[in-house]
Amino acid sequence: AVFITMNPGYAGRTELPDNLKALFRPVAMMVPDYAMIAEIMLFSFGFSDAKVLSKKIVTTFKLSSEQLSSQDHYDFGMRAVKTVISAAGNIKREYPNMNEELIVLRAIRDANVPKFLQDDLKLFNGIVSDLFPRIKEEPMDYGEMEASIKKTCIDKGLEDV
Repeated sequence: AVFITMNPGYAGRTELPDNLKALFRPVAMMVPDYAMIAEIMLFSFGFSDAKVLSKKIVTTFKLSSEQLSSQDHYDFGMRAVKTVISAAGNIKREYPNMNEELIVLRAIRDANVPKFLQDDLKLFNGIVSDLFPRIKEEPMDYGEMEASIKKTCIDKGLEDV
């Protein structure tokens, strides 16, 4: 059996020629339930409140895709959800007693803030503050890495946002 996966309209992809299309039978696919996938992945990382947290992660990306500007480097799909969950799992492993909402919020910020434009960052902060209203974030200590990045920005004349 031969299967061909096509994402019509996806950047950088071309359509399959008609003579090849005729040799294959089309199969319709549906968008997967991101919240359910996220919930299962969070449970596998040991999160006890995975159902609520998975909905917050998916809602964050849904609202971001609707409200933030359209940029080629923004990704609010399953790949982004998986990145956040993996980051949250790593934080949970390092700090097992930390509040689970704080872990997820930190993972969402760590995975997304660096790629946002300054105007979109304000909107994103509004989205996450609405979804995580009771969470008070403490600054994360990134050690020498953060100091080195700040020094390099100053040396290169870049603005720290």
